Amino acid sequence: MILFLALSAVNVVLVAVDAGLAASLTKALLMPALALWVVRQRGPRLLVAALLLSWVGDVALEVDGLFVVGMAGFGAAHVCFVTWFVRHGALAGLRRRWWAVVAGVVAWAATIAALWGPLGDEAPELQIPILVYSLLLTATAVTAFGVSLTAGVGGALFLLSDTLIAMDVAGVDRPEPGDVWVMVTYLAAQLLLALGIVRSNRSEHIHDAASFPAAEKAR
Repeated sequence: MILFLALSAVNVVLVAVDAGLAASLTKALLMPALALWVVRQRGPRLLVAALLLSWVGDVALEVDGLFVVGMAGFGAAHVCFVTWFVRHGALAGLRRRWWAVVAGVVAWAATIAALWGPLGDEAPELQIPILVYSLLLTATAVTAFGVSLTAGVGGALFLLSDTLIAMDVAGVDRPEPGDVWVMVTYLAAQLLLALGIVRSNRSEHIHDAASFPAAEKAR
């Protein structure tokens, strides 16, 4: 975790001073560092896969002409996130936290409505890919709340970070310094998602271990 936090701090500073290649190189180290922490914590494989697929997205977005490849990498990462959340009770949890579903749908609809026209003017070829990706992104944010508030906040920050990127693609003004806000919200999102999943996974294992002796005794 210390490695990830240190690399994150360095990367944000490099992005703030527009360091170019140095910022890109440190960005490429971020998700592997977080994935390594997850492995050391014996976190779920789907989380490791999500982080490594996010790494594919990070690297691709640094190369001109590979925006769709980067989006595909992140899209696959969101499939991993959503799969883990659903397998671990997200749908039942959302019956209690129904407001997360409402907020997610409203945020998604408002964002698409606001950016659809500008995207058509600036990058019409990206309208459908961004529409599909935004659904996966929103699904991560919503299902995360069904399992863990920590992960839910992470999912919401991921939604915010990628909305800032979409605003830039669409030529819409965004808060400055835009690239810094993208990275700060993105790194916080991945950290909170990882923490929320690892803690939830650990709690489940502890509960299962505690339940096993009781079940044996009942026999």
